[in-house]
Amino acid sequence: MLSAMELEFIGEIFYWRGPSPFHFVTVPEAESAEIHAIAREVTYGWGAIPVDGRIGDTAFTTSLFPRDGGYVVPIKDAVRRAEDVDDGDVVTVLLTVRPRR
Repeated sequence: MLSAMELEFIGEIFYWRGPSPFHFVTVPEAESAEIHAIAREVTYGWGAIPVDGRIGDTAFTTSLFPRDGGYVVPIKDAVRRAEDVDDGDVVTVLLTVRPRR
C-alpha cells in the first residue's frame, strides 16, 4: 500500500486569468514526475490530485491540477492574505499527497 508522499519546493505565485481566475504555483519538473508516478493511486478523476499544503504557517487543503505535463498548486486567497504573498512572490510550498482511502 502506498504511504503519504511529502514534497517541498520553492516556486513563484502567478495569476491565471482563465475562465476561473486563480493564483497558482507550478510544481517543479522533478516533483511533478514523482507525483505522476503515483497519480493513478491518488487521483479522484480527470488528473486532479488531492493534497494537504502549507505555505509559511498556513495549512490548506486543495487539489493539484495537471498543466503542461506537470502540475500546479492553486493558492487560495485566504492563504495569500494570511501569509501576505501575492502574484510574483516566491514561496516555499510543502505538499502531502495521500493515497485514496
